[in-house]
Order: sequence, then structure tokens, then C-alpha cells
Amino acid sequence: MSGAAPRRLRIAVIGAGMSGILCGIKLREAGLGDIVIYEKADRIGGTWRENRYPGLSCDVPSHSYTYSFEPNPEWSHLFSPGPEIQAYFEGVVAKYDVATLIRFNSPIVRADYDAGRWQLTTADGDTDTFDVVIAATGFLHQPAYPDIPGLDSFAGAAFHSARWDDRVSLKDQRVGVIGTGSTAVQITSAVIDEVSHFSLFQRTAQWVLAYPNPPYSETDRAGFRQHPEKMREIYHYWLNRFRDTFARAVIGDEQELNKIQAYCRDNLERNVHDADLRARLTPDYKVACKRLIMSDTFYPALQRPNASLVTAGIERIEPRGIRTVDGQLHELDVLVLATGFHAHRFMQPMAVTGRNGLTLEQAWADAALAHRAVALPDFPNFFMLCGPNSPIGNFSVILISEIQLAYVTRLIERLRRGDCRALVPRAAATADFNAAVREAMKGTVWVSGCRSWYLDRHGNPAMWPWSFERFVDDMQAPDWSEYELIA
Repeated sequence: MSGAAPRRLRIAVIGAGMSGILCGIKLREAGLGDIVIYEKADRIGGTWRENRYPGLSCDVPSHSYTYSFEPNPEWSHLFSPGPEIQAYFEGVVAKYDVATLIRFNSPIVRADYDAGRWQLTTADGDTDTFDVVIAATGFLHQPAYPDIPGLDSFAGAAFHSARWDDRVSLKDQRVGVIGTGSTAVQITSAVIDEVSHFSLFQRTAQWVLAYPNPPYSETDRAGFRQHPEKMREIYHYWLNRFRDTFARAVIGDEQELNKIQAYCRDNLERNVHDADLRARLTPDYKVACKRLIMSDTFYPALQRPNASLVTAGIERIEPRGIRTVDGQLHELDVLVLATGFHAHRFMQPMAVTGRNGLTLEQAWADAALAHRAVALPDFPNFFMLCGPNSPIGNFSVILISEIQLAYVTRLIERLRRGDCRALVPRAAATADFNAAVREAMKGTVWVSGCRSWYLDRHGNPAMWPWSFERFVDDMQAPDWSEYELIA
């Protein structure tokens, strides 16, 4: 088909969070203007729309948690709060007129490939047909609820942290939080002065890096407005610092890893004064095996007179509170489940059927695997951003999406040029890539002995086991020998 007139492709993007917004902007800039973005909710934002809990913030410095082409001079802090991040994305949508591409309140329940095109079906039963589908569904959007006996029997207010109930006041209430990840840590610091008593139920201690979160003054922000190059310098400073320290530590640089662990241990020893509490807050695994916690307020908050760290296992939940295995009833008025997300479901529970009737459920029966994290054998013209084995625990997720979308756009360009009607990664190339991932993963911190959301049900990390430079190099241009071009 080479030499044919350029095709006008219809492209569907699923999700209007960070990656979906990016697709709307960059695909249109590339001349691929027939785009529909399907969003399940009534507004954009993804995880920053879903999460509204007290203390919500990003653990990536704000000036590097932006699109590379859209710096923001108005950040209030080094690590800015969630509502500011949501406002940033809303501002980007308005500036680039992305909302005209979005169909809100339109969750996709089915995607079916037939004769070179994809038919998408919404929950309302509406259908439409597209040449290309990009799943920008993210990975932290399906709340994980704990399997604890009696959970439904609790008489007070109970909700997941990603489904925060704004109608519930915490003032002078006895509040319990199950979980000790970043969300629970942020909630602890944010509500400790408001509640009558705070109980944090810990299954696993966390390594905490005491990173300060200074505000930007009006003078700082005025300087950013007047000198945008300063924001560019800060953007690259933080990305480079992250790349040369933490990102190297997690893939096998023991010297860097030991430095980070020393900082965390020093934070614990300096700032937790009671020996028993310090012992219970000391992890028994390597730093960064679980996602590293960034907070200089958590330890002080947990040592307030109205705070308790509960490390006895939870036996059951009762109408009046949580009963632990030591027989104690911890009476509560409000229960918050900061128990994370199903991070390995990606676009599921959407039903996806590729060629020859193969379903995504069948393809991923053993594990969620992809070719170079963006494409799937037997699912032609179907691409993912932040899919399996993306470096979501290594680098800024926005930069990851930008790099992956540039790669996907190069794939789509072959379709537009008429070189083929569809393309799909070869099964052998995909198997080779994932075998290399598994081998390289043996040298990473994620398999050093802890339980984390990075691991799938078989204990395999869906992460990137190599350097940032390797990621950029892999995404520079497709190796066409790895793809089947379908006429």
C-alpha cells in the first residue's frame, strides 16, 4: 500500500486524565485531528479528580510534574497540593481547547476489533468505529478494598481514600486509617490537629525520606512569570537529579540505594524519640522496595498525644470499631481505607477483543504483558500509555507519557501514510522483550523481598528494570522488524 494517498484516521483515546489530555494536544499537533477522548466521569483529571483526601499532594517536585511544553509559574510549593494539580490540568485543557474532543460520562465497556477497525461501546450502549485506539486509562484508578471480616458492619462513616466523603466532618472525631502508604501518611499529617484521636493501622512499616516542602513566595512566582527559562532550568534540574540518584538506585546501584537508606534511617532515629515506636516504624526490607514515602511531617504527627500506631493485626471490623488480634477494640467514629489501588488492571474491566476473537483477559491470563510497554500482539492498532513495564516507579509519569506518545505517533504515521492498514507487534518480539525484562528485573530492588503494589499476583514487578537512557533510546523509533504490517 506504500505510496497511497494519506489516510484520514479516526483515533479513540480512552481516559481524560494526564495522558489522555496529552493525546488530545499532541495528536492534533501532528495533524491527526479526528480524535474522540472518552471519559467515564463528568470532568477531566484522572487520579487528581478521583482523590480529594486531606493532605493530598504529589511526591514529584511540581516544576517537573508538568508537561514539558507547558510550565506553570503559579505552583505554591515544591510539592504542591492535589487541587492545584487538578487546576493545572484544567487550565491546560482550556488553553489547548481539548474539551471539544472529550465525551464525558462515557465509560467504554467494550472494544472489539474487526476487519481492520475497532468498535467501541459505551455503558449507555452507544457505539462508534475507529482506526486506532489509545488506552490512556492510567494505573491508579480502581480502588482496592481490604478483605476484612465485618467491614460492612461498621456503624460510623467508612470510605476509601479515593472516594473521600466530603460530607463527613473529622472535627473531634475518633478516626482510624488502614494503610501506611503515601496516602495514609499525607492524611495523618493533615488531620491530626482536627481529630480527637487518630489511629493508624500498620501492616508494614515504611521508609520515610524527610524532604521539606517549602512554599514559593510571590516574588518567586513573579520571577517565573518574567523569566520562563528559570522554570525550564528547575524542570531539568529535578529530572536529572532524580535520574542520577533514585532511578539508578532502584535498578541496582547499591551505593545510591545505601545513601537513600541512610537518609531514611537518620530521619527515623533523629525524629522518633520513643524506642518502642521507633522499632515498630523500622522496616525490615530495603529502601525503595516499596514506593518511597516523602514527608517531613509524618513522624511528628504520629507522636502527637492524640495519635496511636496500631501494629497488631486486624481480626475484624465491628460496629464500634476495629478489633485487633490481641483482643483490643479500637473504637472509631470514622474509618478510612487507605488501601491503594488495583494497579495491574490497567484498562480492565473494559472487555477488549482483538483479532481471531482473542480477549485481553485471555492474553493476560498469566500476567499483564506488552511489547515495550505500549502495544499487544493480536491487538492491532491498539496502544497504551503507562502500560505494563512502563517506568512508573523510576521517573516522572508525565515525561513517561510524553516519550511513549511520541513513539506511538510514529507507529500511527505508518498507518496514515498508507504503508499498511494495521500493525501489531510480533509475538516473538514481545516474548523476547518480556524475557529480557524478567532477566533484568533480578537486579532491581523491587524483587529484594517486600510486598508492594509494584508486584502482580505472581510477584513480578510491572516496572522498567533499566536506565532512563535505555528507555529514551528504546522509544526513539520503532524497530520495524518487531512489527507485523497488515495490508
